[in-house]
Amino acid sequence: MGLFERYLSVWVAVSIAAGVILGSFFPDVFAVVAGFEYAHVNLVVAVLIWLMIYPMMIQIDFSSIKDVGRKPKGLALTLVINWLVKPFTMAALGWLFFKGLFADWVDPQTANEYIAGMILLGVAPCTAMVFVWSQLTKGDANYTLVQVSVNDIIMIFAFAPISALLLGMSDIQVPWETLIISVVLYVLLPLVAGAMTRSWLNKRHDNTANNLNSSADNGEVRIARFVAALKPWSIIGLLATVVLLFGFQAQTILDKPQMIVLIAIPLLLQTYGIFAITYYVAKRMRLPHNVAAPASMIGSSNFFELAVAVAISLFGLHSGAALATVVGVLVEVPVMLSLVYFANRTKAWFPAQQA
Repeated sequence: MGLFERYLSVWVAVSIAAGVILGSFFPDVFAVVAGFEYAHVNLVVAVLIWLMIYPMMIQIDFSSIKDVGRKPKGLALTLVINWLVKPFTMAALGWLFFKGLFADWVDPQTANEYIAGMILLGVAPCTAMVFVWSQLTKGDANYTLVQVSVNDIIMIFAFAPISALLLGMSDIQVPWETLIISVVLYVLLPLVAGAMTRSWLNKRHDNTANNLNSSADNGEVRIARFVAALKPWSIIGLLATVVLLFGFQAQTILDKPQMIVLIAIPLLLQTYGIFAITYYVAKRMRLPHNVAAPASMIGSSNFFELAVAVAISLFGLHSGAALATVVGVLVEVPVMLSLVYFANRTKAWFPAQQA
């Protein structure tokens, strides 16, 4: 785990502080940036989100799907948790806290937006950082790759309908056109671009390998080097997005800083709760630890880049939904590291690793 991933919450916290300070001193600059929109999509944020997502998509090898039958029980558990449990528990927690427990502290419109942001987080299973969590728990790398690949394909078709269903149940008007544009822009197109880039890098490897006078790199090595070269831009995209989001909402945050804490509480309960459910079921299913751990991690973590982008497209840069998704970034890494520690300490609960 690199320096950036290990201290992601620190960098995000610094970016939050920078965004609030800059937004309070230079509101006109942020107003100009907010004006660069087309079809409810902020063009500046769209570029930054692509900087984040594109390197992740290159790492996904869809040819691994042919191995989908090798760990069927683990994959079935992942799919059930990600698409039949997690979105609905996140929505339920949002309703419980912002329509019930916190109702006296948050106005109804803002409460709806916070719930919407939480729902978007819940419907977007992790596609990138789960590789890190799997590695830290000595998870089965092939299984992790298969589950991420399958989840990404399902996300193309399931993200919009489930999001619309849950948002509609929260009495939130959902413009289907904007939601579909968001899925195409932030899921389908990056997936296609990543797959094409991966294929191109592998073909370069094949061409080099055919040259007897050259010492060709392995195709995967080429891909790893290319992704490593893009990583600084991905980091810039994430942190710049956080700065912008908190800059747009600087005045709201300064007036009501307790909102960050209120949003974080149900997000923490969701993450720990989903991990506990998945880990318990995996134990009952007698899955080996190197499958149970990554299966639980992907269910607990979120594709927050997608959630942030869709929240902005649907509700705007200044919305509570956008704020809720960014708070998800802030709390995720320390929570997931604590779950990695727990998973490693409880490895003896599971059967011996399968050959």
